[in-house]
Amino acid sequence: MSTMNTVGRPTAPNALPDNDYKHPTLTGARGLLQDEHLIFEGEGWGKTGVDLPEPATDGSDLGDLVRKDPIGLPGLSEPEAMRHYVRLSQKNHAIDLAIYPLGSCTMKHNPRLNEKMARLPGFSDIHPLQPQSTVQGALELMDNLAHWLTTLTGMPAVALSPKAGAHGELCGLMAIRAAHEAKGEHEQRRKVLVPTSAHGTNPATAAFVGYSVVEVAQTDDGRVDVADLASKLGPDVAAIMVTNPNTCGLFERDILEISRLTHEAGAYFYCDGANFNAIVGRVRPGDLGVDAMHINLHKTFSTPHGGGGPGAGPVVLSEALAPFAPAPWVVNTGEGYKLVEREEDEAAQAFGRLCAFQGQMGMYVRALSYMMSHGSDGLRQVAEDAVLNANYIKARLSDLMSAAFPEGPCMHEALFDDEWLKGTDITTLDFAKAMIDEGFHPMTMYFPLVVHGAMLIEPTETESKQELDRFINAMRLLAEAAKAGDVDRFKGAPFHAPLRRLDETRAARSPRLRWSAPEGSNIAAE
Repeated sequence: MSTMNTVGRPTAPNALPDNDYKHPTLTGARGLLQDEHLIFEGEGWGKTGVDLPEPATDGSDLGDLVRKDPIGLPGLSEPEAMRHYVRLSQKNHAIDLAIYPLGSCTMKHNPRLNEKMARLPGFSDIHPLQPQSTVQGALELMDNLAHWLTTLTGMPAVALSPKAGAHGELCGLMAIRAAHEAKGEHEQRRKVLVPTSAHGTNPATAAFVGYSVVEVAQTDDGRVDVADLASKLGPDVAAIMVTNPNTCGLFERDILEISRLTHEAGAYFYCDGANFNAIVGRVRPGDLGVDAMHINLHKTFSTPHGGGGPGAGPVVLSEALAPFAPAPWVVNTGEGYKLVEREEDEAAQAFGRLCAFQGQMGMYVRALSYMMSHGSDGLRQVAEDAVLNANYIKARLSDLMSAAFPEGPCMHEALFDDEWLKGTDITTLDFAKAMIDEGFHPMTMYFPLVVHGAMLIEPTETESKQELDRFINAMRLLAEAAKAGDVDRFKGAPFHAPLRRLDETRAARSPRLRWSAPEGSNIAAE
């Protein structure tokens, strides 16, 4: 059941009481942060934001399709609509607001140049069913992007069409399956080996393709246990899936041995390239023996991340897997560009298609714009700065917080555990909630699972030292407060967010999955 706040607005049923303000405002606003109702809870039922002419017909020809009940939405004027969405946007964190330190997710600045290029006529307004002769510029761009990706990875082929990292994993494993089928070994090779620290999509994708997943142990220093891997490799293994740099923010120092053992067993090496931004321009995965690797364009090449929008996860393939790449791909004929799409053409060995058309053109444009504006030397600096920033955070916080793997440098992200919180009655979640009060989005919590109470921080290369220091100083202040026993500061946090902390137990056991009119409201009656 909902309760009412000081201005008569129903509060979230799982929110804790907002009783820390001695002088609650009449409007519910906190300074310039406006209180905003859900669209269903606003006024204006029975009005429209525009004047419409009377309809020429009465709708009787629609039969029983004529609406009998109110539409269920208030009418808003243009300023009301604009204010509604602006006020909602102010309640959400964004990369344009402050550092977004989610480890493993790489939330980095999206250069506005990329956005401008993606909106150019000829890229933004083309249709996938246009004749290929009318989209030669777009096909040339795809060909150029493929060239950059194969050059940076040292791999001979790339499939551009996968829409995301997990989609790319699917692409790589299906190419591996097709290669084994071509050799008559698919029925024999039904296992995929996955380290304990892998992204959850790795074992999920392997299972989706029909493989059984075998877990590979991790060493005490956060890397693949090569001895355990060797003991599990055999004629029944189709592939291994290793993230490098891995999810603990560390480079797999035995990567060449991992590759050698895998190929010696007749299996293929799938590399999760989610963290390619840590090595781009410095290391070519093809030189490490990788057979397939997806590249998250949002993580390495700055296309937008999150929000449920379009994504792209191209997959680079070794010479052994290139013949099985999914259609379509672009070919430069010397007289123009064409898409190879049909099995009776050059795609005779392709395992099929992954999506209806050619992939996400807007993401291709943004990624190539990022590559061309940086150049090869600039992309190398991307990796160097990403690693430098992460190690700066690790160095500045390690005297107060416990690094999960303190020996040696990290790569693109710094990983801490909750050992330093023992005896404080404060959890990783409590600490993360207090970060919101300081104006920062929390880091990734409790992941990777191999580290207890994990706090995974990824600053990316786009953050300046000034912003890193602002973030670090806030983290240090909170760490000192936790060690000093200021438990209330953490258990009640966040105090300054638009809504207070949820009763998470109640939210999990009794979730509200659809909106209903608050008790005492006249919305339903209208």
